[in-house]
Order: sequence, then C-alpha cells, then structure tokens
Amino acid sequence: MADGEKDSFYLATPIYYVNDAPHIGHAYTTTAGDVATRWRRQRGEQVWFLTGVDEHGTKVQRAADAGGVSPQQWVDRLVGDAWLPVLGTIDAANDDFIRTTEPRHVERVQRFWEVVRANGYVYDSVYEGPYCVGCEEFKFPGDLVDGTGEYAGQQVCPVHGRPVDQLQEQNWFFRLSAFQDRLIAHYEADPDAIQPRSAYNEVMSFIRHGLVDISMSRSSVSWGIPLPWDPEQVVYVWFDALLNYATAVGYGAEPGTPDAQRFAEVWPPDVNLVGKDILRFHAVYWPAMLMAAGELPPRKVFAHGWLLVGGEKMSKSKLTGIAPEQIIDHFGSDAFRYYFLRSIQFGQDGSFSWEDMSARYTAELANGLGNLASRATAMVARYCDGVLPAAHDFGPAEGAIADGLAAAAAAADLAIGDLDFSAGITSVKDFVEQVNGYVTEQEPWVLAKDPASAERLNVVLYTVCDALRGIAVLYNPVMPKAMASLWDQLGAHATLGPLADQRIADVGRWAQLPAGTAVTKGAALFPRLDEVE
Repeated sequence: MADGEKDSFYLATPIYYVNDAPHIGHAYTTTAGDVATRWRRQRGEQVWFLTGVDEHGTKVQRAADAGGVSPQQWVDRLVGDAWLPVLGTIDAANDDFIRTTEPRHVERVQRFWEVVRANGYVYDSVYEGPYCVGCEEFKFPGDLVDGTGEYAGQQVCPVHGRPVDQLQEQNWFFRLSAFQDRLIAHYEADPDAIQPRSAYNEVMSFIRHGLVDISMSRSSVSWGIPLPWDPEQVVYVWFDALLNYATAVGYGAEPGTPDAQRFAEVWPPDVNLVGKDILRFHAVYWPAMLMAAGELPPRKVFAHGWLLVGGEKMSKSKLTGIAPEQIIDHFGSDAFRYYFLRSIQFGQDGSFSWEDMSARYTAELANGLGNLASRATAMVARYCDGVLPAAHDFGPAEGAIADGLAAAAAAADLAIGDLDFSAGITSVKDFVEQVNGYVTEQEPWVLAKDPASAERLNVVLYTVCDALRGIAVLYNPVMPKAMASLWDQLGAHATLGPLADQRIADVGRWAQLPAGTAVTKGAALFPRLDEVE
C-alpha cells in the first residue's frame, strides 16, 4: 500500500556480526524484540519478528584467515555452534533468521542496487580516507580521536580505541547527499521515527551538518556480494547488511509468490531495533537507500543503550563479553529476560551486576511472584482439595484487586507498546506486591481455622487465583516458561484455553477462572538460588 497502511506489526533486530560468538549485549537486543513481539501477539496482532547475522566484510575475512579456514566455513561454524543456539537459550520466538550469505539475500541485494543505479543514485569515483575494520565503516576525519597508551600520538576509532586503515580505492558511490532535505523533512514531520529523543537530536544534527556521498562498494575486499554490473567489486558490507530487513520479507521476489505477498503485507518495518553505535547507519543511510529505490522507510528506529561491564561497553575484543548461557545456566532464561528489561531503562546505558541480578531475583521473583503462586496453589490444595472454590460477595478488598489488575494491564500495554519495558514490567510487579499484601491482610490460614469463615476463605482463595490468572497473561511475553507452568498449575489451560490465546485487552475482566477448576501445586516457579544448579 502506497501510504504504508497495513494490518501487521514487523520488528527486526539488527543482524549481528559473526566474527565471534554472541555475548549478552546481543541477547539483550534480541530479548527486547522478542518481548515486544510476543506482547503484540498477545494483543491478537499479526506479527513478523526477524533477526539474523551479517556474514560479509573484512572482519570476517581476517578472522577466517587467522583461523585457517575459508570465510564460508568460518561463518557456517559460528552460526551453527553459537548464533542459532543462543536463540533457544533465551527462548526467542523469531519468525525468521536471515543470513547474508543466503542466495535469497544475495540475489535481492543485487536487484536492489540495480534499481538504485537505474534511478541515478550510483556513480563511480575514488575513495580516499580512513576506514575502521572493527566498525566496518568509512570514517570522517572528525570521527577520530587521539589515541592513548600504545596508540598515543595516533588517531583512533572512538569505539574500538585502535588506529584505522587508510584506504584509496576506485569504488562506486551512493548519492547520499541527494537525500539530505528529504530526510530532514521526513523526520521533522514524524519526530517519533527516531527514538529515544537523544537519538533523534543526534541524527538531525548529523544530517543538518551536511551529508556527503559514500562509497557503496569495495574493490579491495573479496568476501562480499559482487556488484551485478562490476563483478570485480563487492557491495560495501553495511549496504549489503542493511538490506536484510527487506530481503528477508520478500523484497525483489517474483510477483505472485508467497515472498512477494509477505513483503506487501509487512512493509515497512514498524520498528528497527539497533544499538546506539549503529544509529547513523539505520537512521540516515538506510532510509536514504530505501528512498532511492522508491520504497518506504522504517516507521521507527529505536536505539537502545549499551550494556556496561566495569564501566565499558560489552565487547569480546576487550574481554568484557559475557556469554548468555553463563547467566542463564544459573538464573534461568525467564529471570534473564525479566532482569535485563526490568532493571535497565530501554534506550539508556545500563550496567550488569551479578549481585544486583541475584538480589532482584530473590526479592521480586522467588519471594515475590514465586512465593505468591506457591502459597495460593498450596492453600487451594490444603483447604479445598485442589478445587477452585466458588466465590460470592466480593467486597471492597477484592474490588481493589480487580481494579489493580485492570490498571496494571492498561499501564503495561501502553508502556510495552512504546518499548518502555521497565515501566511495563514494573506495573505488573507492583500488582504482584498488591496481591501479596492482600494475602497478608486477609490471612486465609486464619480463616481456615474457623468453619464460620468458610465462605470468606473461598472468596480470598478465588481472588488470589484469578489475580494470578491475570499475572500469567501479562508476564507471558516476558517469562514464557514460568508463566506456562503457572497457567497449568491454575488449571487455566483446561478451562480457558492456551495461554498464548489470552488477550491483553481482556485480561482485566474479573472472575474468569471457573469455579471447580483443578488447581495443583507444581514445582517452584523460581527456585531459591542455592537450589539452582
């Protein structure tokens, strides 16, 4: 549709560079995308969630050479042994995984650049200047900073802290300068197209400072996609990689094919999730490329902050990269997903601390939600023979719980829809604390001792279980394994259907669990840390 109207939600993570194994910084981005898209599915929306890997460029070629294998062997091993398995480790429910060495990508990249060239936005010229292999980026002299230590007296990349290569190549150039005014007009008309606001301001300052044409090919690199009109050159790795968001969903596919239909249904991307260090590529080069080909730019580019260890950005090259399984083997995947999106404001830098994660796990998950679920199911088993009792005469205390659930659902939906994961998760956590407070105040263990309080006991136990029913739905996109267990313990699957079919808009409707439902006390949702092996 020309105006970009569509019925689907399409989110893509950046595709990750495969010169080494993934660390938790990569897993953080993918988890954010996974929670955002699971939430949209829980809304009942049609969703497409893409992630993948970038396999071309100088870094990969040099890493493969150092390893004594071909670049293709190098990436095949890393993808198979490290990048694909980590998706299972963090419970990602992506719809597709794109590799830039796949024929579907290679062919469609070549088709795209043929279109851009035919439209008059590609020409040949000489590139001379700095190039950072670590960033795979042509640098401007003003991008470099003074080196320190062994690199004192030299100009270095501000990201990697190392000297850059000085290139002189006969390349093909993309007329980026032709899109300066169009990009400014585009972002002025829709300031929310780049978030957070600090990222918007950074991009607008860069564009207004003046855009210059950039080399879209490399003549001194062999590991890449050959230009269809000049096979001696390959597409510059970023101008290859950025196109994955289009090629993976069917750009350039034959008309009438399922791939072409998917492109028509999902384009443009609703969200491109990126790290702030690659913002310029996604908010300047990427939309300009699409404009040059006559395609719609992404609706939103969201630049999240860095995960820091010891005050530095997580990095394999600086030995600060932590493998996701190092954390998940101890805390579990649900706690990993919960902690990183709960404790760090998405869009800002955040420091990872094992001690902080342990404290939040204990307080908010084990002692908070886990204890609530354990107490509720145990009391139904003990006092009601494992059958959810019928409840009558809900009073003000129960009304407050019902109102609290509706408010938590509304707040979480608004926040997570805006990618404010911390606020969304906190609204549900606060409701968990409200229900725990209700249990403490109502003292069902005291009510159970008095036969005259049987009806009141039934009301309290029903209220807690139906509150847990709502919590399970709201937390399902964040902690799918634990919430599936909770859903089963509540007997909700048998009476209300699959957890994934429950809708956010309906979660606040009170008293959905039918009386007579079989409730069972299962394994602890969040075992004490000293019990986690």
